[in-house]
Amino acid sequence: MVASQVHLVRHGEVFNPDGILYGRLPGFGLSKLGHRMAQAAADELIARDRPVTALRVSPLQRTRESAAPIAEAFDLEPVIEERIMEPTNRFEGTRMKRAVRNPVYWPYLVNPLRPSWGEAYTRIEQRMLAAVEDAFQSVDSGDVILVSHQLPIWVTHLSVAGERYPHDPRKRRCALSSITSFERIEPGEHAEGDVDASADPTRRPARTAESRRLVEVGYVEPAASLQASATDVGAV
Repeated sequence: MVASQVHLVRHGEVFNPDGILYGRLPGFGLSKLGHRMAQAAADELIARDRPVTALRVSPLQRTRESAAPIAEAFDLEPVIEERIMEPTNRFEGTRMKRAVRNPVYWPYLVNPLRPSWGEAYTRIEQRMLAAVEDAFQSVDSGDVILVSHQLPIWVTHLSVAGERYPHDPRKRRCALSSITSFERIEPGEHAEGDVDASADPTRRPARTAESRRLVEVGYVEPAASLQASATDVGAV
C-alpha cells in the first residue's frame, strides 16, 4: 500500500516590507496575512474530509509556519524534507529591478533556459519527484502533505504535465497557500482530473521508479480572497 494522494501546499505571504528576493535567506517568516492564508489552506484540507497521515515541510521559516495549522488540524508532527526547499538563486538579498540594471549580475542572466541565475530546472525536477515518490511510499494509506515553495511546485507541475521548463515567472499557476494534488496510477489507468495523452501527444507523464504514472488531480487557491492585498516578490 502507498499514500492515496500527495498534496503540495505553498506557503503564505511573507513579511517582506523591503521587497527583498529572500530565497533561502533566514529570518523571513509569515506576515499576519500569511498566517491567515496558511489557515485557509488547512481549512481546505480539513473540508475535504480525507485521511491525512503524514506532513513534510521545507526547513525554511515560512514553510514551517505555514505547516503549523495543518499539523494542528491533523495532529501530525511535521518532518523536515530538505528536497522540497526553495531553489538557490544569485539574486538573494537584492531587489530584482535593481539587480538587472547592475552589470555585476548580468553574467547570471545569459541563459534563462537553465536558468543561469540559480539551480537548474532539471535538478529541481529530480529532487522534487524523488521527494514526492518517497512521500507516497512513506505511509501505508491516507494522504501526505508537502509544504513547499512556488518554483519547486511549479516545476513538478511542468514535469508531470510534460511541458517545457523555461517560463515567465509572472505566469506561474501557484498562488500563495495554493494546493496542487497528485496521484500515482498504474499504466493504462486514469485518475480523476487526468488528461488523455492520446488527445494531446505533446504531454508526457512523469514516471516513478516502478513505472507508475504521476498525475495531477487538482489545483485550488483556498486563500484567493486574500490575494488582492498580498505581496509575492520573494523568490525568482
